[in-house]
Amino acid sequence: MAERAVVHEVPYYAQWESAELVRAIIEGEVDAAEDPRWGQSGAATPEEYAWWSWRLCGVACLRMALDHWWGLAPRALTLAGECVAAGAYVREGDGLRGLIHTPFAAYARQRWGLAAEARELAPQEIAGEVVDGRLVMLSVHPSIRHPAGPEPVRRGGHLVLAVGATDTALVIHNPSGFPGESQAFAHVPWPSFGPFYAGRGIVLGPPAAQ
Repeated sequence: MAERAVVHEVPYYAQWESAELVRAIIEGEVDAAEDPRWGQSGAATPEEYAWWSWRLCGVACLRMALDHWWGLAPRALTLAGECVAAGAYVREGDGLRGLIHTPFAAYARQRWGLAAEARELAPQEIAGEVVDGRLVMLSVHPSIRHPAGPEPVRRGGHLVLAVGATDTALVIHNPSGFPGESQAFAHVPWPSFGPFYAGRGIVLGPPAAQ
């Protein structure tokens, strides 16, 4: 799929502060409020952290991109609050709508100086963007952590960051991937990628000065 193999050395962040606990949290063995590093998120309480942690895949992707290009990763809840103010998240009672791609891209441009565009992308376009030095936030089904498993009943609902592309696989950082299996630099074979992918994403590029 990619004309040449490229994998960018992007730092990895999970959407939970303790990346090693992601499997246990997702499988219900550990409550997110019990994450011992919850305070590093910027949340005021473990309960606030737990509520947000299930909704921070897009924020985790942004933290990775900011650390890659700016050398900093602001606290997750700080970024989440800014995304709410920018209209990229919308609180709806006890729920949350988002991450909404177009206002998020505007926020990434205005707040962080990144090149950012929300658009539909064919798989070959994703590869081209990555080979050209950009990172791509992609809307996929969260079960992409098991690309060899059953096809999901729907596409989208979760965001991962494309950090590399080869002839055989898309290389992603998955904020809800399992430690040692599908978190950082996870290879998703191109034939397996389609059933998970919603066909849209947010292309992120470096600050203009770089």
